[in-house]
Amino acid sequence: MKNKFVEPDYLVDLVQALNRLPGIGLKSARRMVYHLLQYDIEGLEILSKALINANKNLIRCIKCNSFSCQQICQICSNPDRDNTILCIVETPSDMNVLESSKIFNGLYYVLMGKLSPLDGIGPKELNFEHLIERANTDKNILEVIIATNFTAEGETTAHYLSDILSINKNIQISRLSRGIPSGSEIEYIDSNSLAWAFIERKKTKISK
Repeated sequence: MKNKFVEPDYLVDLVQALNRLPGIGLKSARRMVYHLLQYDIEGLEILSKALINANKNLIRCIKCNSFSCQQICQICSNPDRDNTILCIVETPSDMNVLESSKIFNGLYYVLMGKLSPLDGIGPKELNFEHLIERANTDKNILEVIIATNFTAEGETTAHYLSDILSINKNIQISRLSRGIPSGSEIEYIDSNSLAWAFIERKKTKISK
């Protein structure tokens, strides 16, 4: 009986670590690991240092809740941004897409997720209190754009946020236009569609 090949523990650990990333299957993770170890040791060192530095130094911006190296990120501290409009997105990836599209020059708040009761994610887990406090205490904010994704969870999140934020009568609540297909995620929408969604955004109507 032939002995079964067993990969070294450290190699297996690295494969499993990469396999945790979205869209990276076990085979893809293994190919990446063998490529780095065989052809790109320098790249492996760069990746290792970058991961350690990110884990050690990245924090959450106290205003927008996105990742930052300082307490207040570059976007929130930029005096050229329109501080009268606050755009709520689900993830930093969504924020990056909006930034790269050059269609929005206001400020952001990143939820770091979406309401998903089946997964045990509610308002408390997403720290909605922080968002509500910011919207109610920042007197510069005149409009809040809810830019959650047009998925079932994103729509649930948008409706919930509309309800709780509409209590403040000094703020106009709006939602991205339906020009974005139902079920779509902002991260994968082209810039033209995003631009129209912002331009055609609608005031939200709260059901009584």
